[in-house]
Amino acid sequence: MARRNEHSREELREMALAAAETLLDQQGSEALSTRKIASAIGYSAGSLYQVFKNYDDLCWQLNQRTLAMLLVALEQAVASAPDQALQQYGQQYLAFAAQWPQRWSLLFEHRTPLDLETPETLEQAIAQLFGKIEQPLSQLFTDRSAEQISEAARTLWAGVHGIAVLRAHNKLFQVQDGADAMASTLLERYILGWQQEISA
Repeated sequence: MARRNEHSREELREMALAAAETLLDQQGSEALSTRKIASAIGYSAGSLYQVFKNYDDLCWQLNQRTLAMLLVALEQAVASAPDQALQQYGQQYLAFAAQWPQRWSLLFEHRTPLDLETPETLEQAIAQLFGKIEQPLSQLFTDRSAEQISEAARTLWAGVHGIAVLRAHNKLFQVQDGADAMASTLLERYILGWQQEISA
């Protein structure tokens, strides 16, 4: 391993984030600390503040990496029909939450202090993900306004996310894991409801 003074600022940042992800995967967000991250890469905790403004900045950058991974997962959807694409997005989201439970949890467990502003890059990443859901909704419902499509995208995400949370805490109250079927039914019924409104 290179000596400390041989690492550039960007190398130190990447090492710290990679170590934080490993720590997060193995021990959860409760164990995440600058001291443990620094120890894992052979630096002092103070060294991390050369590349991160504060602990919140570290968490924001971790979450940005997680959102980028989630976006790649959603892009694995290959359905040509918009309703099928939405179904695949739902399944991909559940699979991602199950594969990376701790990274996924940090997205929602980390709370930005009131006196700090969430970075624009993180907000853009979130908007990009919602845009993936809004696109097939816009194709299905061309008569709906941008505001209605935006609300529908967030409503569907909230429903699928809720299923993911309940499964993560083993609170679906089913003998077998029915998360995929529940998400599929939720999406199908929501889309059908909107379609029936149009027909009426």
